[in-house]
Amino acid sequence: MLELRPNCECCGTDLPPESDRALICSFECTWCRDCAATRLPGGLCPNCGGNLVPRPIRPAGKLERFPASTVRKRSTLPACTGG
Repeated sequence: MLELRPNCECCGTDLPPESDRALICSFECTWCRDCAATRLPGGLCPNCGGNLVPRPIRPAGKLERFPASTVRKRSTLPACTGG
């Protein structure tokens, strides 16, 4: 089951399950469209090197039985920490 992480791992912005601003890689690393376009090189996941694709939206009726993750992750990459 896809994890649906709650935030951009770079800037921390909220990305709720219905967001069309979320991008993921095959390892479910989650980034917002803004960070992917401006901070991540070549539109690739900086963690695994995989391509980023729009995260699917889980239908609201399925969230009760299959909730989105509440675990927030943040990247320590220099592009994401201001370093």
